Amino acid sequence: MVNLKSAIPAMVLSFIIYIVYTGSIGPYDILTGAIVAVIIGLLTGAIVVKDPGKTFDPRRLYWLIKYTIWYFLVAEVKAHVDVIKRALSPRMPLNPAIVRVPYYVETDYAMTTIANSITNTPGTVVVDIDYDRKVFYVHWIDAKTSDPGEARKMISLEFEEHAGKIFD
Repeated sequence: MVNLKSAIPAMVLSFIIYIVYTGSIGPYDILTGAIVAVIIGLLTGAIVVKDPGKTFDPRRLYWLIKYTIWYFLVAEVKAHVDVIKRALSPRMPLNPAIVRVPYYVETDYAMTTIANSITNTPGTVVVDIDYDRKVFYVHWIDAKTSDPGEARKMISLEFEEHAGKIFD
């Protein structure tokens, strides 16, 4: 049986993604996007939306917007500048290592957001996740510590704080 409370958020998200990727708001695209969104929402809503009541909470939307702006304008820029300096300066020290980085969020969406944010930030890549111990294994281009708590502060704490407010 279809749960419309779960299907509607999936429909809205699918429609937004469709319109953004087509880059058009013509009648054909709006109609096609609506049809596609309804089909996707009905097929996947119960799978991807566990708590429909959280979906349209304005506080979560605020944190999502704040996180997106911070991530793309601050975190990504700082990381890219660091990697560019390393590429252009052969004497810049490298200290690559795989470090354990614990996480304390509860939902899979929050955990995935953190892992993706770490991986998409130049200089760090999540190479494995231990779900039982709640630990990421992160390859760090310039490991400044091997202490998991300190590594968390340096690599993922800000990502985790935002992801927790959005998804937990």
